[in-house]
Order: sequence, then C-alpha cells, then structure tokens
Amino acid sequence: MFDISGKVAVVTGASGVLGGSIAESLMHAGVSVVVLGRTKSRVDERVKQLSAIHENVMGAVCDVMDKEALINVRQSVLSRWKRIDILVNCAGGNTRGGTLNDDQDLFEMSAGDWDEVVGLNLNGTVYPSMVFGRAMADQQSGSIVNVSSMAALSAITRVPGYSVAKSGINIFTQWMAMEMAMKYSEKIRVNAIAPGFFIGNQNRSVLINPDGSLTERSKKVISKTPMGRFGDISELNGAVQFLCSEAASFITGAIIPIDGGFSSFSGV
Repeated sequence: MFDISGKVAVVTGASGVLGGSIAESLMHAGVSVVVLGRTKSRVDERVKQLSAIHENVMGAVCDVMDKEALINVRQSVLSRWKRIDILVNCAGGNTRGGTLNDDQDLFEMSAGDWDEVVGLNLNGTVYPSMVFGRAMADQQSGSIVNVSSMAALSAITRVPGYSVAKSGINIFTQWMAMEMAMKYSEKIRVNAIAPGFFIGNQNRSVLINPDGSLTERSKKVISKTPMGRFGDISELNGAVQFLCSEAASFITGAIIPIDGGFSSFSGV
C-alpha cells in the first residue's frame, strides 16, 4: 500500500533544499522525477545528483509564476512519460523585502515586497496545481502535496506576507481537494504538509548566530517545541510519500503538521 514505484512526479523548487530532499526520496522510492526550478545551473546540478540513483529524472527550467511556461513543461513530461501522478509544490520561501527586521513594522513594507512574497508563496502553488492538475483530471488519478507552514496556524512575528500566503495555501488545498474529487475523480487527492522549524539556507542567519549558538528567536521556537529541537529536512519525506501512496487513499484536504509538537503545545 505504501509503494509508489513507477509513478511520475513533478517537484517544484526541486533545486532547493526542501524540494531537493523530497525529490531524492521519491527517486529512492522508484519514482520518475521532474526537477522544476528557475535557475538552470541549479536544476542541472540537481539532475546530475539524482541521476546517480536511477536514470528516470529530467530537468525543467521554469518560473512557477509563468503559467504558459508550466504548460510547456507539462507537455514535455507527458511526451516522455505519458502521465503525471504526483505534484509536490515546494517552490516558495521568504523574500528579503518580505521579512521585517526586529526594528521594523508592517507600515514600512512596500507594496512591491508584499506582492512578491504573497505571489511566490500562494500563486507559485496555485498555478502549478492548475497546470499539472489538468493532467491528473484527464487521467482520473493523481496526488498533489502542497507545503503550508506553522505561520498559517498562528501569528509569527516578522513574516506577515508569508503568513498570509501560507494561510491561503491551506484553504486552497481544501478547495482543490473538493474540486478534484467531486468534478473529476475520487482518486485525485490534494493534501498539504505544514512544516515546523527547520534550519535551511533562507533562515539560518535568523536562527543561528555566527558562533553557532541559538538566537533569541531560536530559543523561543525550541521552548514551544515539545521535542526540544529543530527538525531535519529529511523528516518531511515520509509524510509526502505516504500522502502519494494508496495507503492514504481516503485522505484529501488534510493539512498535516510536521513540527515536533509545536502546533499542539500552548507553551504552558
């Protein structure tokens, strides 16, 4: 029931840390993977890395905000593998202008910075879901996994646009789950994972001091995480594989926290 070998997956943001880890885990599970990213050198590097696992991997240089480019990628995938079984929407993350410094407030954020962070993190999932979900509708089966966040569950300081966008991901996940099951097939499922706190390239300077010690923000995170640690990026992979397998055949519209208990703990 947990076997996903032989399936075809598109992973957006697969040239990044989170998407790269998920893409690698899917490859080890026997899935054919499309590495979708917007920087050619990084896409090529990831494809080279993954091709050491097996040969069924292809790169696609594409901006997730460009719907026409996404349609061209869909055609290339269908031409090679005839179907698309899995879409994992990993593209996203905070932008420099969309993250407030400790001494800033919302009134100092420009409209352009707000639009950029909301667009990337919301429409950067909606557009690929529309494009690759069309293939799933045509074949009457498939699984979409979106990436939400703890920022969608309660207010977290400094990241207003990101929080709003990830909140939008939650309702879009539920809406798309309803749409696909009721209009096309109950074999098309749409779910999301909501990662807790993981140390990556984008947030390392916010969570770790230059000397390797925890910042004050990190200490607050750990104090509200019952497991008492940050997650390892690989700890997202099992949930993704589960949601893409027949073991999750009656799960759709779910948002699953992977957070060491952060979302369930009141702090008291």
